Amino acid sequence: MSEAAPADAFTRGMRSGNTAAAGARGVLLHRPRLYDLFVELALIGREPSFRRQVLDLAAPRPGEAMLDVGCGTGSLALLAREAVGATGVICGVDASAEMISWARQKARRIGVEADFRRAAAQALPYPDASFDVVLSTLMLHRLPKRARTQLAAEARRVVKPGGRVLVVDFAEESRRKGLRRHLRHRQGLVAWQEIPALLEGAGLSVVASGPLGIQTVHFALAAVRSSS
Repeated sequence: MSEAAPADAFTRGMRSGNTAAAGARGVLLHRPRLYDLFVELALIGREPSFRRQVLDLAAPRPGEAMLDVGCGTGSLALLAREAVGATGVICGVDASAEMISWARQKARRIGVEADFRRAAAQALPYPDASFDVVLSTLMLHRLPKRARTQLAAEARRVVKPGGRVLVVDFAEESRRKGLRRHLRHRQGLVAWQEIPALLEGAGLSVVASGPLGIQTVHFALAAVRSSS
């Protein structure tokens, strides 16, 4: 059996199901247990470190409202609850009903208050200027080009003046071979330059960007332009 065969079966299993939010585009993942395993494999066991680094970059503060777009099973959003405190707001959206159900179960199980909703990244169910922090992690590569632009525009729309938007994803082609590389890149590649360019194109000012130091993961952190 070729090396790609088990990976194909693995990701096909995650994509099965038809409970996606209306308007969702791209590769949709529907199997929560497999999704968590996929993230662990793709990040070579460094998922806890990855989450801490992402939150350090986003720097959510007490009393702030944070939105995780493409939240998956909710791990990152739930971890952010401690940073925003009792007066803050944690929200997460994902196009998959299965992912949202799992995230809600996680929140209830650990006693963390968070609002998880099924919605497409291209049509966020929130009013303008609702959040201090908007995150999108490890989902940009699953979207077609037009949907990536729509995600950036929606993030800009729902972020408050003075707020920030953080996009993190696998970028660049890795020279390594094997199952992890196949899982990361079979759904579509994102050039690292594309991440800050998307945010700038949506009317945001990129204040920092570069590699995260885990595999091929790159980030771009942006703020609302003072002239907008």
